[in-house]
Amino acid sequence: MAEKTHINLAVVGHIDHGKSTLIGRLLHDTGAIEKHVIEKYKKEAEAKGKGTFEFAWVMDSLREERDRGITIDVAHRRFDTNKYYFTVVDCPGHRDFVKNMITGASQADAAILVVDAKDGVQAQTKEHVFLSKTLGINQMIVAINKMDSVEYSKDRFNEVKKEVGDLLKMVSYKTDKMSFIPVSAYKGDNMVKLSDNTPWYKDLTILKALDTIEKPGMPVNLPLRLPIQDVYTISGVGTVPVGRVETGRMKKGDKVIFQPADIVGEIKSIEMHHEEMPEALPGDNIGFNVRGVARKDLRRGDVCGHLDTPPTVAEEFTAQIVILQHPTAVTVGYTPVFHCYTTQVACTFIELQKKLDPKTGQVVEENPTFLKSGDAAIVKIRPTRPLVIERAKDIPQLGRFAVRDMGMTIAAGICLDVKKK
Repeated sequence: MAEKTHINLAVVGHIDHGKSTLIGRLLHDTGAIEKHVIEKYKKEAEAKGKGTFEFAWVMDSLREERDRGITIDVAHRRFDTNKYYFTVVDCPGHRDFVKNMITGASQADAAILVVDAKDGVQAQTKEHVFLSKTLGINQMIVAINKMDSVEYSKDRFNEVKKEVGDLLKMVSYKTDKMSFIPVSAYKGDNMVKLSDNTPWYKDLTILKALDTIEKPGMPVNLPLRLPIQDVYTISGVGTVPVGRVETGRMKKGDKVIFQPADIVGEIKSIEMHHEEMPEALPGDNIGFNVRGVARKDLRRGDVCGHLDTPPTVAEEFTAQIVILQHPTAVTVGYTPVFHCYTTQVACTFIELQKKLDPKTGQVVEENPTFLKSGDAAIVKIRPTRPLVIERAKDIPQLGRFAVRDMGMTIAAGICLDVKKK
Protein backbone atom coordinates (compact mmCIF):
# COMPACT_ATOMS: atom_id res chain seq x y z
CA MET A 1 0.00 0.00 0.00
CA ALA A 2 1.30 3.46 -0.86
CA GLU A 3 2.48 5.55 2.06
CA LYS A 4 0.04 8.34 2.89
CA THR A 5 1.13 11.91 2.20
CA HIS A 6 3.06 13.35 5.13
CA ILE A 7 2.12 16.73 6.57
CA ASN A 8 4.02 18.71 9.20
CA LEU A 9 1.55 20.30 11.58
CA ALA A 10 2.37 23.15 13.95
CA VAL A 11 0.12 23.75 16.94
CA VAL A 12 0.32 27.42 17.86
CA GLY A 13 -1.31 29.87 20.22
CA HIS A 14 -1.00 31.59 23.57
CA ILE A 15 0.86 29.85 26.35
CA ASP A 16 -2.00 28.49 28.52
CA HIS A 17 -4.66 28.01 25.91
CA GLY A 18 -4.35 24.23 25.80
CA LYS A 19 -1.97 23.41 22.94
CA SER A 20 -0.37 20.45 24.72
CA THR A 21 -3.70 19.03 25.83
CA LEU A 22 -5.03 19.32 22.29
CA ILE A 23 -2.03 17.47 20.86
CA GLY A 24 -2.21 14.85 23.59
CA ARG A 25 -5.90 14.35 22.88
CA LEU A 26 -5.32 14.01 19.13
CA LEU A 27 -2.55 11.46 19.65
CA HIS A 28 -4.72 9.56 22.10
CA ASP A 29 -7.92 9.59 20.06
CA THR A 30 -6.19 8.56 16.84
CA GLY A 31 -4.56 5.64 18.66
CA ALA A 32 -1.04 7.04 18.35
CA ILE A 33 -0.48 6.60 22.08
CA GLU A 34 -1.52 3.50 23.96
CA LYS A 35 -4.21 3.71 26.60
CA HIS A 36 -1.91 2.43 29.35
CA VAL A 37 0.49 5.31 28.81
CA ILE A 38 -2.29 7.84 29.33
CA GLU A 39 -3.51 5.88 32.37
CA LYS A 40 -0.03 6.04 33.84
CA TYR A 41 0.03 9.80 33.40
CA LYS A 42 -3.46 10.12 34.80
CA LYS A 43 -2.42 8.38 38.02
CA GLU A 44 0.69 10.53 38.31
CA ALA A 45 -1.21 13.71 37.58
CA GLU A 46 -3.83 12.85 40.19
CA ALA A 47 -1.16 11.95 42.74
CA LYS A 48 0.25 15.45 42.25
CA GLY A 49 -3.19 17.02 42.44
CA LYS A 50 -3.18 17.91 38.74
CA GLY A 51 -5.99 15.71 37.58
CA THR A 52 -6.74 17.39 34.29
CA PHE A 53 -3.23 17.37 32.98
CA GLU A 54 -2.73 13.88 31.69
CA PHE A 55 -2.98 14.80 27.99
CA ALA A 56 -0.73 17.77 28.38
CA TRP A 57 1.75 15.53 30.12
CA VAL A 58 1.99 13.34 27.07
CA MET A 59 3.56 16.26 25.24
CA ASP A 60 5.29 17.79 28.23
CA SER A 61 7.12 14.55 28.73
CA LEU A 62 8.88 15.29 25.46
CA ARG A 63 10.16 18.60 26.71
CA GLU A 64 13.63 19.07 28.05
CA GLU A 65 12.44 20.84 31.14
CA ARG A 66 10.42 17.87 32.32
CA ASP A 67 11.14 17.15 35.94
CA ARG A 68 9.86 13.58 35.99
CA GLY A 69 12.09 10.95 34.45
CA ILE A 70 9.46 9.83 31.98
CA THR A 71 10.11 9.55 28.29
CA ILE A 72 7.89 8.83 25.38
CA ASP A 73 9.54 7.92 22.16
CA VAL A 74 9.35 10.90 19.85
CA ALA A 75 7.95 8.60 17.17
CA HIS A 76 4.70 8.81 19.08
CA ARG A 77 4.24 12.25 17.70
CA ARG A 78 3.03 10.78 14.45
CA PHE A 79 -0.71 10.38 14.10
CA ASP A 80 -2.87 9.39 11.15
CA THR A 81 -6.12 10.64 9.70
CA ASN A 82 -7.95 8.88 6.86
CA LYS A 83 -6.03 10.83 4.29
CA TYR A 84 -2.66 11.90 5.72
CA TYR A 85 -0.10 11.11 8.30
CA PHE A 86 0.91 14.03 10.46
CA THR A 87 3.98 14.89 12.44
CA VAL A 88 3.37 17.43 15.17
CA VAL A 89 5.85 20.25 15.43
CA ASP A 90 5.10 20.96 19.07
CA CYS A 91 5.64 24.60 19.78
CA PRO A 92 5.56 24.98 23.52
CA GLY A 93 7.09 28.42 23.74
CA HIS A 94 7.58 31.21 21.34
CA ARG A 95 11.27 30.55 20.79
CA ASP A 96 11.03 26.80 20.32
CA PHE A 97 8.21 27.36 17.89
CA VAL A 98 10.33 29.36 15.57
CA LYS A 99 13.40 27.22 15.93
CA ASN A 100 11.34 24.12 15.15
CA MET A 101 9.65 25.81 12.26
CA ILE A 102 12.77 26.96 10.57
CA THR A 103 15.22 24.19 11.11
CA GLY A 104 15.37 21.34 8.68
CA ALA A 105 12.43 19.11 8.04
CA SER A 106 10.00 20.79 10.35
CA GLN A 107 8.76 23.37 7.88
CA ALA A 108 5.14 23.25 8.92
CA ASP A 109 2.65 22.84 6.08
CA ALA A 110 -0.32 23.83 8.21
CA ALA A 111 -1.17 24.91 11.74
CA ILE A 112 -3.87 24.56 14.33
CA LEU A 113 -4.30 27.87 16.15
CA VAL A 114 -5.57 27.23 19.69
CA VAL A 115 -7.50 30.03 21.38
CA ASP A 116 -9.06 29.80 24.85
CA ALA A 117 -12.83 30.47 24.64
CA LYS A 118 -12.75 32.41 27.89
CA ASP A 119 -9.64 34.54 27.25
CA GLY A 120 -9.98 35.11 23.52
CA VAL A 121 -7.06 36.61 21.58
CA GLN A 122 -3.95 37.27 23.72
CA ALA A 123 -0.51 38.73 22.99
CA GLN A 124 1.07 35.44 21.95
CA THR A 125 -1.93 34.56 19.81
CA LYS A 126 -1.12 37.65 17.75
CA GLU A 127 2.58 36.94 17.56
CA HIS A 128 2.10 33.32 16.56
CA VAL A 129 -0.32 34.34 13.83
CA PHE A 130 2.12 36.91 12.48
CA LEU A 131 5.03 34.47 12.69
CA SER A 132 3.04 31.72 11.00
CA LYS A 133 2.36 34.08 8.13
CA THR A 134 5.97 35.32 7.99
CA LEU A 135 7.23 31.75 7.91
CA GLY A 136 4.92 30.74 5.10
CA ILE A 137 2.22 28.68 6.82
CA ASN A 138 -0.79 29.42 4.66
CA GLN A 139 -3.27 26.87 5.97
CA MET A 140 -4.75 27.25 9.40
CA ILE A 141 -7.47 25.55 11.45
CA VAL A 142 -8.79 27.49 14.45
CA ALA A 143 -9.63 25.50 17.59
CA ILE A 144 -11.62 27.58 20.06
CA ASN A 145 -10.73 25.52 23.10
CA LYS A 146 -11.99 25.06 26.68
CA MET A 147 -15.60 25.47 25.55
CA ASP A 148 -16.56 23.62 28.75
CA SER A 149 -15.32 26.67 30.72
CA VAL A 150 -17.92 28.91 29.02
CA GLU A 151 -20.80 26.40 29.32
CA TYR A 152 -20.51 25.61 25.58
CA SER A 153 -21.98 29.04 24.80
CA LYS A 154 -22.68 29.58 21.10
CA ASP A 155 -22.61 33.37 21.62
CA ARG A 156 -19.17 33.27 23.23
CA PHE A 157 -17.91 31.00 20.43
CA ASN A 158 -19.11 33.52 17.83
CA GLU A 159 -17.51 36.44 19.67
CA VAL A 160 -14.12 34.71 19.79
CA LYS A 161 -14.51 33.51 16.21
CA LYS A 162 -15.00 37.09 15.06
CA GLU A 163 -12.08 38.33 17.15
CA VAL A 164 -9.74 35.65 15.76
CA GLY A 165 -11.09 36.13 12.23
CA ASP A 166 -10.33 39.85 12.36
CA LEU A 167 -6.79 39.13 13.55
CA LEU A 168 -6.19 36.60 10.76
CA LYS A 169 -7.55 38.96 8.10
CA MET A 170 -5.27 41.70 9.38
CA VAL A 171 -2.23 39.66 8.34
CA SER A 172 -4.01 38.67 5.10
CA TYR A 173 -5.11 35.12 5.87
CA LYS A 174 -8.19 34.14 3.89
CA THR A 175 -10.72 33.19 6.52
CA ASP A 176 -13.77 32.37 4.37
CA LYS A 177 -12.61 28.78 3.80
CA MET A 178 -11.10 28.34 7.26
CA SER A 179 -12.58 26.01 9.90
CA PHE A 180 -13.38 27.55 13.30
CA ILE A 181 -14.18 24.69 15.64
CA PRO A 182 -15.57 24.83 19.21
CA VAL A 183 -13.66 22.20 21.21
CA SER A 184 -12.77 21.03 24.64
CA ALA A 185 -9.49 19.22 24.12
CA TYR A 186 -9.61 17.95 27.69
CA LYS A 187 -13.10 16.52 27.43
CA GLY A 188 -12.79 15.54 23.77
CA ASP A 189 -15.65 17.66 22.36
CA ASN A 190 -15.55 18.00 18.54
CA MET A 191 -12.03 16.59 18.35
CA VAL A 192 -12.82 13.29 16.63
CA LYS A 193 -16.60 13.25 16.70
CA LEU A 194 -19.27 15.92 16.92
CA SER A 195 -20.26 16.67 20.50
CA ASP A 196 -23.74 16.63 22.04
CA ASN A 197 -22.58 19.58 24.15
CA THR A 198 -22.59 21.82 21.06
CA PRO A 199 -25.82 20.86 19.25
CA TRP A 200 -25.62 24.24 17.48
CA TYR A 201 -22.36 23.23 15.75
CA LYS A 202 -22.74 20.83 12.81
CA ASP A 203 -19.55 21.43 10.88
CA LEU A 204 -16.16 19.65 10.81
CA THR A 205 -14.41 18.08 13.77
CA ILE A 206 -10.67 18.73 14.22
CA LEU A 207 -9.88 15.34 12.69
CA LYS A 208 -12.11 15.96 9.64
CA ALA A 209 -10.75 19.50 9.23
CA LEU A 210 -7.20 18.10 9.11
CA ASP A 211 -8.21 16.07 6.06
CA THR A 212 -9.27 19.26 4.25
CA ILE A 213 -5.71 20.58 4.31
CA GLU A 214 -4.38 20.79 0.79
CA LYS A 215 -1.31 18.70 0.46
CA PRO A 216 1.86 20.67 0.03
CA GLY A 217 2.76 21.14 -3.60
CA MET A 218 5.69 19.18 -4.91
CA PRO A 219 8.07 22.00 -5.89
CA VAL A 220 9.38 20.17 -8.97
CA ASN A 221 8.93 23.17 -11.25
CA LEU A 222 11.28 25.35 -9.26
CA PRO A 223 15.01 25.32 -10.08
CA LEU A 224 17.02 22.45 -8.58
CA ARG A 225 18.31 23.22 -5.08
CA LEU A 226 20.04 20.55 -3.05
CA PRO A 227 21.89 21.72 0.09
CA ILE A 228 24.78 19.42 0.95
CA GLN A 229 24.70 17.68 4.33
CA ASP A 230 27.93 15.68 3.98
CA VAL A 231 30.50 14.75 1.36
CA TYR A 232 32.06 11.29 1.15
CA THR A 233 34.82 9.75 -0.90
CA ILE A 234 33.95 6.19 -1.81
CA SER A 235 36.70 4.06 -3.29
CA GLY A 236 36.05 3.01 -6.85
CA VAL A 237 33.20 5.54 -7.07
CA GLY A 238 34.64 8.95 -6.27
CA THR A 239 33.10 12.00 -4.62
CA VAL A 240 29.61 11.41 -3.23
CA PRO A 241 27.76 14.41 -1.77
CA VAL A 242 24.69 13.59 0.34
CA GLY A 243 21.65 15.80 0.89
CA ARG A 244 17.96 16.29 0.43
CA VAL A 245 16.44 17.67 -2.74
CA GLU A 246 14.51 20.76 -1.62
CA THR A 247 13.21 21.88 -5.02
CA GLY A 248 13.41 20.88 -8.67
CA ARG A 249 14.63 17.53 -9.95
CA MET A 250 18.01 15.98 -10.53
CA LYS A 251 18.67 13.48 -13.32
CA LYS A 252 21.61 11.36 -14.30
CA GLY A 253 23.76 13.27 -16.81
CA ASP A 254 22.74 16.72 -15.51
CA LYS A 255 25.36 19.47 -15.57
CA VAL A 256 25.43 20.99 -12.10
CA ILE A 257 27.16 23.74 -10.19
CA PHE A 258 27.86 23.92 -6.46
CA GLN A 259 27.72 27.36 -4.84
CA PRO A 260 29.36 29.19 -3.18
CA ALA A 261 32.23 26.76 -3.98
CA ASP A 262 31.70 27.64 -7.67
CA ILE A 263 32.54 24.09 -8.80
CA VAL A 264 30.97 22.51 -11.88
CA GLY A 265 30.38 18.80 -12.43
CA GLU A 266 28.18 16.19 -14.07
CA ILE A 267 25.85 13.77 -12.29
CA LYS A 268 27.08 10.21 -12.88
CA SER A 269 24.62 8.40 -10.63
CA ILE A 270 21.98 8.95 -7.96
CA GLU A 271 21.30 6.61 -5.05
CA MET A 272 18.55 6.47 -2.47
CA HIS A 273 18.29 3.75 0.20
CA HIS A 274 21.19 1.94 -1.52
CA GLU A 275 19.36 1.72 -4.82
CA GLU A 276 20.35 3.54 -7.95
CA MET A 277 17.65 5.76 -9.42
CA PRO A 278 17.36 7.73 -12.67
CA GLU A 279 16.11 10.93 -11.02
CA ALA A 280 15.52 12.51 -7.62
CA LEU A 281 12.57 14.70 -6.58
CA PRO A 282 11.87 17.11 -3.72
CA GLY A 283 11.97 15.37 -0.36
CA ASP A 284 14.34 12.64 -1.55
CA ASN A 285 17.41 12.13 0.62
CA ILE A 286 20.07 11.03 -1.81
CA GLY A 287 23.74 10.37 -2.34
CA PHE A 288 24.98 11.27 -5.82
CA ASN A 289 28.23 10.78 -7.61
CA VAL A 290 29.64 13.78 -9.47
CA ARG A 291 32.20 13.68 -12.22
CA GLY A 292 34.87 16.38 -12.08
CA VAL A 293 34.47 17.28 -8.40
CA ALA A 294 36.94 16.45 -5.64
CA ARG A 295 36.02 15.83 -2.01
CA LYS A 296 38.13 18.81 -0.93
CA ASP A 297 36.16 21.18 -3.21
CA LEU A 298 32.88 20.82 -1.30
CA ARG A 299 31.64 21.36 2.22
CA ARG A 300 28.41 21.02 4.17
CA GLY A 301 26.15 23.96 3.31
CA ASP A 302 27.16 24.21 -0.34
CA VAL A 303 24.11 24.11 -2.59
CA CYS A 304 23.85 22.14 -5.82
CA GLY A 305 21.81 23.54 -8.71
CA HIS A 306 21.73 23.26 -12.50
CA LEU A 307 24.34 25.14 -14.48
CA ASP A 308 21.68 27.23 -16.25
CA THR A 309 19.83 28.21 -13.01
CA PRO A 310 22.63 28.34 -10.44
CA PRO A 311 22.06 28.92 -6.72
CA THR A 312 22.21 32.62 -5.78
CA VAL A 313 25.29 33.74 -3.86
CA ALA A 314 24.53 36.85 -1.81
CA GLU A 315 26.85 39.77 -1.36
CA GLU A 316 24.11 41.18 0.85
CA PHE A 317 20.41 40.54 1.29
CA THR A 318 17.30 42.21 2.64
CA ALA A 319 15.22 40.25 5.11
CA GLN A 320 12.11 40.48 7.23
CA ILE A 321 12.88 39.26 10.74
CA VAL A 322 11.28 38.88 14.14
CA ILE A 323 13.52 39.32 17.20
CA LEU A 324 12.57 36.54 19.60
CA GLN A 325 14.96 37.33 22.42
CA HIS A 326 18.10 39.32 22.94
CA PRO A 327 19.72 40.23 26.25
CA THR A 328 20.22 43.85 25.14
CA ALA A 329 19.36 44.98 21.63
CA VAL A 330 20.27 44.37 18.01
CA THR A 331 22.10 47.28 16.39
CA VAL A 332 24.02 47.90 13.16
CA GLY A 333 27.30 45.97 13.23
CA TYR A 334 25.90 43.01 15.19
CA THR A 335 27.28 39.75 13.69
CA PRO A 336 25.54 36.57 14.92
CA VAL A 337 25.36 33.21 13.11
CA PHE A 338 22.64 32.66 10.50
CA HIS A 339 21.36 29.11 10.13
CA CYS A 340 19.86 28.45 6.69
CA TYR A 341 19.04 24.92 5.46
CA THR A 342 22.34 23.06 6.21
CA THR A 343 24.70 26.01 6.46
CA GLN A 344 25.82 28.29 9.27
CA VAL A 345 27.41 31.60 8.38
CA ALA A 346 28.16 34.65 10.53
CA CYS A 347 26.38 37.66 9.04
CA THR A 348 26.43 41.36 9.91
CA PHE A 349 23.42 43.63 10.28
CA ILE A 350 24.39 46.59 8.06
CA GLU A 351 21.10 48.50 8.00
CA LEU A 352 17.97 48.52 10.15
CA GLN A 353 15.55 49.84 7.56
CA LYS A 354 12.06 49.61 9.03
CA LYS A 355 10.52 48.53 12.30
CA LEU A 356 7.17 46.76 11.86
CA ASP A 357 4.25 46.19 14.16
CA PRO A 358 4.61 42.43 14.91
CA LYS A 359 0.85 42.09 15.06
CA THR A 360 0.04 43.63 11.68
CA GLY A 361 3.26 43.92 9.71
CA GLN A 362 2.67 47.69 9.24
CA VAL A 363 5.70 50.04 9.33
CA VAL A 364 5.91 51.87 12.66
CA GLU A 365 9.39 53.42 12.39
CA GLU A 366 11.87 54.14 9.60
CA ASN A 367 15.59 53.48 10.29
CA PRO A 368 15.29 52.52 13.96
CA THR A 369 18.55 52.71 15.94
CA PHE A 370 18.02 49.33 17.62
CA LEU A 371 15.70 46.32 17.72
CA LYS A 372 14.68 44.55 20.90
CA SER A 373 12.84 41.34 21.80
CA GLY A 374 9.44 41.17 20.16
CA ASP A 375 10.26 43.63 17.36
CA ALA A 376 9.69 42.77 13.73
CA ALA A 377 11.78 44.57 11.14
CA ILE A 378 13.15 44.83 7.63
CA VAL A 379 16.95 44.74 7.71
CA LYS A 380 19.92 44.53 5.39
CA ILE A 381 22.46 41.78 6.05
CA ARG A 382 25.98 41.10 4.80
CA PRO A 383 27.41 37.57 5.15
CA THR A 384 31.03 37.40 6.37
CA ARG A 385 31.72 34.67 3.84
CA PRO A 386 29.88 33.60 0.68
CA LEU A 387 26.37 32.34 1.39
CA VAL A 388 23.67 30.93 -0.88
CA ILE A 389 20.25 32.33 -0.04
CA GLU A 390 17.18 32.75 -2.25
CA ARG A 391 14.25 35.14 -2.16
CA ALA A 392 11.57 33.42 -0.11
CA LYS A 393 8.96 34.20 -2.72
CA ASP A 394 11.02 32.49 -5.45
CA ILE A 395 12.33 29.46 -3.54
CA PRO A 396 10.87 29.49 -0.02
CA GLN A 397 12.81 26.38 1.01
CA LEU A 398 16.07 28.35 0.79
CA GLY A 399 14.69 31.70 1.87
CA ARG A 400 14.15 31.08 5.60
CA PHE A 401 16.67 31.30 8.39
CA ALA A 402 17.16 31.38 12.13
CA VAL A 403 19.65 33.70 13.83
CA ARG A 404 21.58 32.18 16.74
CA ASP A 405 23.95 33.66 19.28
CA MET A 406 24.95 32.90 22.88
CA GLY A 407 23.33 29.48 22.66
CA MET A 408 19.88 30.77 21.79
CA THR A 409 17.70 31.63 18.83
CA ILE A 410 17.79 35.41 18.61
CA ALA A 411 15.59 35.92 15.57
CA ALA A 412 13.89 34.24 12.66
CA GLY A 413 13.21 35.55 9.23
CA ILE A 414 12.77 35.28 5.51
CA CYS A 415 14.82 36.72 2.67
CA LEU A 416 12.99 39.39 0.67
CA ASP A 417 15.70 40.31 -1.82
CA VAL A 418 19.29 39.42 -2.71
CA LYS A 419 22.10 41.52 -4.10
CA LYS A 420 24.13 38.96 -6.03
CA LYS A 421 27.85 38.64 -5.62
